[in-house]
Amino acid sequence: MAEAPIAIAPDVDAEDSGSEVEHGPRTWLDRVASVATGVAGVALVGMVAVQALQVFARYVLNDSPGWTEPVALLLLNTAMSFGAAAGVHRGSHFGFFILVHWAPPAVRKVLLSITNLVIAGIGFVLALWGGELLLDGIDIPMAGAPMPQSAVYAPMSIAGALMVLFALQRLVAVVTAPAASMRSK
Repeated sequence: MAEAPIAIAPDVDAEDSGSEVEHGPRTWLDRVASVATGVAGVALVGMVAVQALQVFARYVLNDSPGWTEPVALLLLNTAMSFGAAAGVHRGSHFGFFILVHWAPPAVRKVLLSITNLVIAGIGFVLALWGGELLLDGIDIPMAGAPMPQSAVYAPMSIAGALMVLFALQRLVAVVTAPAASMRSK
């Protein structure tokens, strides 16, 4: 027996059906999440291209460029960080959903609120400490690539801030939804 998805916010899953009439217009946070997904996808494709170039240069040309490893690391961090932020927006992040699924609606609302607060806290820590690490190493050149050593922390800091925004959006949707409408997937 399939139940309807969690009735948290009509705009959170607006991309699922593609119909703005059914779910309402996309919010600016939906657009930001789409950009984050695009950035993650481009970074992932870029990482594959850089790694392929590195393998070709090393084993065919016997002359591997030194910049490929740090650039691949930056692209990997970008793909993971922005993908995680988009996952928070869509509610497809890691979680223990069995308890939420079987809880009564009022308890489910509390559990979802706590979940979103924890996610916002983690995003805040990532943004804060990622920004601190970025600023600490901004004047140290990276070995092999013409960029600061701490550049790999920029995506983590930006995506952490996005996680905070998306989690707070979901928290507001949970708090403002009537408890009776809190259904699970």
